[in-house]
Amino acid sequence: MVASREIRLASRPRGWPTAENFDLVTAEVPAPADGQVLVRNTLMSVDPYMRGRMNDVESYVAPFQVGAPLEGGAVGEVVESRSPDLSPGDLVLHGSGWREYAVLDAGHAVRVDPAVAPASAYLGILGMTGLTAYAGLVAVAALQPGDVVFVSGAAGAVGSAAGQFARLLGAGRVVGSAGSAAKVAHVTGELGFDAAFDYHDGPVAEQLRAAAPDGIDVYFDNVGGDHLEAAVGQLRVHGRAALCGAISAYNETSAPPGPRNLARMIGWRLTLRGFLVRDHADLRPEFVSRVGGWLRDGSLVYRETFVDGLAQAPDAFLGVLRGDNLGKMLVRLP
Repeated sequence: MVASREIRLASRPRGWPTAENFDLVTAEVPAPADGQVLVRNTLMSVDPYMRGRMNDVESYVAPFQVGAPLEGGAVGEVVESRSPDLSPGDLVLHGSGWREYAVLDAGHAVRVDPAVAPASAYLGILGMTGLTAYAGLVAVAALQPGDVVFVSGAAGAVGSAAGQFARLLGAGRVVGSAGSAAKVAHVTGELGFDAAFDYHDGPVAEQLRAAAPDGIDVYFDNVGGDHLEAAVGQLRVHGRAALCGAISAYNETSAPPGPRNLARMIGWRLTLRGFLVRDHADLRPEFVSRVGGWLRDGSLVYRETFVDGLAQAPDAFLGVLRGDNLGKMLVRLP
């Protein structure tokens, strides 16, 4: 047995989560059985989609259970192995975050090489985050060279990847929205977007028209709400939207109003398509090859925001919902 601290869901939030919705407890972790490994987590991811799993509603993934540890992407070191496929000292990517130690089937852990990229990259730009951005543009929105692309949440983990991928895949113009002047400067400076705006500065529809006066061909949606309505209003004929997230509505206690201009989809023959990254696993080899090359030649950059200590994981998660992060939000475990 190994003593391990873990974060459990204490109660289901109504509206914005608070510290009272989380419990930090110490539990005993059993030794691995045949075919299993014991992993000491060193990094874990906190992501917006986790807010939806805190609700007891039908969705594409099972809800978190009250009294049970939360789950999410993590990287850790194998400390004990009962599998021929993994050895002590191996660094692995898996889905049992929010805890210091995890026992899992070896088949649910993927060995990663820190010599190729930092361990944190496998939770971000080279992991689910990056593949989400890539699949949304390539498979869902069918990005074409010369397209004008709008990305909401452009300073976040997925948005910052999507905007850069669009540019590197030949987009004619890339526009982003972000939540502060500093983030706008980061998006247009370090990330290379052609234009960006702070959505606090005025109606999103007006700011998007100013940034893309001739319209857009592709919208990568991380926000929903007024951003989605603005994008529908600016999409050109046969425009496409990849609906990845709707963070503006995640903490609402009643259903927010939908876009008021969906009738435009008829005359302009628009396509709005939701997607899940797990449906595009076939793209991973192509994604790793392309993105790995962009990282090696310096044409792609990524930022990370770190919070230290498992006890701080709930606040790190709330920080993602508040938009405190630049790039990927990660929790380091000593």
